[in-house]
Amino acid sequence: QVQLVESGGGSVQVGGSLTLTCAASGSIEPLRDMGWFRQAPGKNREMVALVSRGGGYNLGNSVRGRFSITRDDAKDTIYLQMTSLRHEDTAMYYCWAPLSGRENWGQGTQVTVSS
Repeated sequence: QVQLVESGGGSVQVGGSLTLTCAASGSIEPLRDMGWFRQAPGKNREMVALVSRGGGYNLGNSVRGRFSITRDDAKDTIYLQMTSLRHEDTAMYYCWAPLSGRENWGQGTQVTVSS
């Protein structure tokens, strides 16, 4: 079973920056894909950023140009660098990693952007 542990959330002012970290453990094989999703109150969960082993990535439309995702393959750890944060980025951010047809999720880390 894969365990995903997020860290780095917090409160930040509009225009500020934060970096989220997700460390995976417990997998008996390398994780091919990992990523970040977020969910704001009353809204559906949306994809923020995905990254594959080797570095290929995809960013959600709402964060492209402001967020970036990187990965340390040796550690199965991913990082979400968030800049130019906006009120609408306020959400619970979840780490995601599928393996053997099963989706694995972290417990989430809250990001709050205020004026």
